[in-house]
Amino acid sequence: MLPKAELHVHLEGTATPALMRRIARRNRLDVPPGIIGDDDRYAWRDFLHFLALYDATVGLLRTPEDYRDITYDYLARCAEEGVVYVELTASPDHAAAAGLSDAEHVFALARGIDDARRDTGIEARVIMTAVRQYGAERAEVVAQRTVATPHPYVVGFGLAGDEAGHPPAPFARAFAVAHEAGLGCTAHAGEWAGPESVRAALALPGVMRIGHGVRAAEDPGLVGELADRGTVLEVCPTSNLVLGVYADWTEHPLRRLRDAGVAVTLGSDDPPYWGTTIGREHEVAARHFGFTDAELLEVTRTALDASFAEAELKTALLAGI
Repeated sequence: MLPKAELHVHLEGTATPALMRRIARRNRLDVPPGIIGDDDRYAWRDFLHFLALYDATVGLLRTPEDYRDITYDYLARCAEEGVVYVELTASPDHAAAAGLSDAEHVFALARGIDDARRDTGIEARVIMTAVRQYGAERAEVVAQRTVATPHPYVVGFGLAGDEAGHPPAPFARAFAVAHEAGLGCTAHAGEWAGPESVRAALALPGVMRIGHGVRAAEDPGLVGELADRGTVLEVCPTSNLVLGVYADWTEHPLRRLRDAGVAVTLGSDDPPYWGTTIGREHEVAARHFGFTDAELLEVTRTALDASFAEAELKTALLAGI
């Protein structure tokens, strides 16, 4: 029960099959066939199929109450594992497809955060994220919409989706909009593409963190640059292994990156899809990479310090551990 903080988790990807079934019943919808297997787990086959299945699952979310519930449910589960802070990656595109306005979306997430804080003491903030495969122009619109709907809980802007098919450079204008408005910036890179993707993401306006980033380990020069710059990698070990980025734990570079001076945090990514939790990610770091309790506490401090939360909240959370 060491204190934990999470910077890399997709809000819509936190909802368990059981929760999505309840939401579907409430919305009088049928869960599409093939989404949930006989083992009561999401039935994805590979990464691109996962992206399509993810969209179909999120399509069951239709109301502000749905978004409030998935926010509250995840944060309450995190609190049970000793998590003190979470940055939730949310998708305005998916919420809009459900028929929610940006204001309704943000208000629903804020309600979930407030209710979870009231009941458990956990804190959370939101990163609004564009989806790569929807295109650079749409990403810029998402950034503009995010800036036009300010909320104290919305602290960042990010980029996710099909990295291999959509390199970072065309999304520079979207990041410029977010960065100029004072939002923290992070981008997925170095998961399904190599070190060149990480370098391109670092060139985006305002990017201070990299989602995943593990394939930077293939370029020693880049590893040194990340360490020198203090760039934080949001590492999701179980996701990387389950999806086949690495064949086994001995191949995964988490320990090598940290020992080389790169700042790393731990994230669960889309936890019920990969069969993990943020608590289990800490167990993985201890069991398979030899992280001590002191090192895990340092990972938590790194996450809090690198978070996009307001300075007062950071100070309070860091003082708490």
